[in-house]
Amino acid sequence: MMMTDRERFVATMHYQPRDRAPICDFGFWPETIVEWHKQGLPRNVTFERDYNAIHTDAFFGMDAYSGGPGVSVMLRPPFEVKVIEDRGDHEIIQQADGVRVLRKKYMSSIPHHVSHLLTDRESWRKYYKPRLDPDNPDRYPTDWEKVLAVWKDTKRPHPVVFNGGSLFGWIRDWMGLENVAMVIYDDPAWFEEMVTTIADCVVTVLGRAFEKGGVIDAISFWEDMCYNAGPLISPEHFRRFLLPQYQRITGLTRRYGVDVAWVDCDGCIDALIPLWLEGGVNCMFPVEVGTWGGDPVRYRKQYGKQLLMMGGFDKRILARGRRDIEKEVDRLTPLVEEGGYIGFCDHRVPPDVPLANYMHYLRCVRERWGKGINLKPMGEAAM
Repeated sequence: MMMTDRERFVATMHYQPRDRAPICDFGFWPETIVEWHKQGLPRNVTFERDYNAIHTDAFFGMDAYSGGPGVSVMLRPPFEVKVIEDRGDHEIIQQADGVRVLRKKYMSSIPHHVSHLLTDRESWRKYYKPRLDPDNPDRYPTDWEKVLAVWKDTKRPHPVVFNGGSLFGWIRDWMGLENVAMVIYDDPAWFEEMVTTIADCVVTVLGRAFEKGGVIDAISFWEDMCYNAGPLISPEHFRRFLLPQYQRITGLTRRYGVDVAWVDCDGCIDALIPLWLEGGVNCMFPVEVGTWGGDPVRYRKQYGKQLLMMGGFDKRILARGRRDIEKEVDRLTPLVEEGGYIGFCDHRVPPDVPLANYMHYLRCVRERWGKGINLKPMGEAAM
């Protein structure tokens, strides 16, 4: 029997029988698609959501692991996004989070922070705390009837995933890494206030959504609180400031039957996995391999089936030869078949990956992980 994307996702995350493993991806650098257009990808294929074009998910035959209508726990209203200064091949922009960054106009990766609005308690209370008011009507749908119809439809084709916010990553972005590191030591009460305010907003907004009824499939956090040598916050401070708030949020979601909670965190996450699990966050995403050797196979041996995972295919291998790609697909296949794991590139595919390599990767995973069963069609006869 052919499953929907939602049914396949739910079965996979609960180690239940399914028609096949989900075939998914995390996405691509914008420059990757530009380079692939030069290599034969049809010009109307884009990673951006454009109704006049074909999205990469549809072209590459991907299943969905997230989406659906929800509520907003982010800054409301957002700051105005605008160009502050044009520097030729670079520009300084103000982002929706109020941070001003210097970025390249082409082949950009992580933009460089130039300045921050959040510098002290006064700026917190002036610019940020009011934007975390859970009563702001912009956080909620204007057409509840239409949204509830999706939430309550267990036959819907795609999963519905609620955003659980960010307890550290947002604050780090808003004020900069050095500043947040100092605040934790110099003014821990203020840091705790910021974390708690974010959690208060999340709990209130999600609680109101859950009270409306419906079946939600997962909750997602974004943190990016690790680098190549480990976490950007000590495990001791994580336990003191963040753990209680994770437990508040995941305690709420579990009361409403949502038992899958993933955290999107790059870098070496080893030291924080046990704490996230204690906090009710039971899925790691995108299990970045990096130079530190993050490995979903190793994590499964270490934590067993309590740890769910997504990602974990080393993006650097995609730039190598076909045999290297096949070997890594085969290495991860037993984990894919066991369940509790959705394999895909461990971050957005970079532009040094040839289109031919990526297409070979897709053919391999569709054959080995998808078993050739109930697969979605690929565009241009799979190139």
